[in-house]
Amino acid sequence: MNKDQVKGRVKEAAGKIKEVTGKMVGNKEMEVDGNLKKNAGKIQSVVGDARSDLKKQK
Repeated sequence: MNKDQVKGRVKEAAGKIKEVTGKMVGNKEMEVDGNLKKNAGKIQSVVGDARSDLKKQK
């Protein structure tokens, strides 16, 4: 695993926690912020996966 994969998955988990917390307490802004953070983490981990795949092909 490379840095982007790890950081992306951490952001994804933190975003999911924030999203669920916002949903539970009825804070729509927190829910949306968590969803954005979760999706940003997914993108970063996909970038990390792509980098890892490129390194393997060399």
